[in-house]
Amino acid sequence: MAAAQAGDRRAYERVLADSVALVRAVARRHGVGADALDDVVQETLLTVHRVRHTYDPARSYDAWLGAIAGRRAIDTLRSQGRRGRRELHDEFALDSHPDRDDASDDAERRQQARRLREAIAQLPPGQREAVEQLGLREQSLAEAAAQTGRNTGALKVNLHRALKALRGRLNGDP
Repeated sequence: MAAAQAGDRRAYERVLADSVALVRAVARRHGVGADALDDVVQETLLTVHRVRHTYDPARSYDAWLGAIAGRRAIDTLRSQGRRGRRELHDEFALDSHPDRDDASDDAERRQQARRLREAIAQLPPGQREAVEQLGLREQSLAEAAAQTGRNTGALKVNLHRALKALRGRLNGDP
């Protein structure tokens, strides 16, 4: 931020981009719902832009930004309260659910996708074909029947059996 205050545009863009994760975390800690997180981020970054001259490079940027983000989060919650929308805040829930931008969450999604692909590959050919046509390619029954040469009833049965088998494999059932 000190470089940004000195006029370095790239440093300013970088500091704003790097600030988003902290602003989101502060907003969630204050109990801001997922539907309002982007609003808090936007308001916080606008405030940072307006008051960037007040940042003291001798102090922590994260603490300065956190204070601003906390105030914008509270402003958002107050605004929601005036509109009659009351939400409960559960500290444990916020701490137990990873951030959408969290690298471990992304790795977990990739691992789940890999497990699903492997489980689909192990299905009998008719079931695998039903999942690929109806589930993955999102074709209608009529389109899948025309493409596979099977009747819609057979496709429905194969899809039902495939989903049951996939649920069992992915949930650890034999």
